[in-house]
Amino acid sequence: MPLNNMRLKTSSLFLLALLTTPVIASLPEQRQQELTHLLKHDCGSCHGMTLKGGLGPSLLPESLKAKSDELLFVTILEGRHGTPMPPWKTQLSEDDVHWIIQLLRHGPEE
Repeated sequence: MPLNNMRLKTSSLFLLALLTTPVIASLPEQRQQELTHLLKHDCGSCHGMTLKGGLGPSLLPESLKAKSDELLFVTILEGRHGTPMPPWKTQLSEDDVHWIIQLLRHGPEE
């Protein structure tokens, strides 16, 4: 798929998800706990157990400041070609991804 078409597709996907996403805190408490565990253990296996970086870059709020929610959303769902970052679209819903982004923006320890 040409790069411009891929950007248009992912931008459209992000906008549609953003417009149809309920308030992040509406995820059930159990799902929030599951996602927090996934972030610390699965993501932490590459991004460091404290998310300060490792094989993958830091996921701390100050490191993500310059990255748009759209970039993070697409990266989580689609992965990053040519890197070890896998696509998570088969395991995570769009609501899950929005919740994870908000958690990362505020710091996972809060």
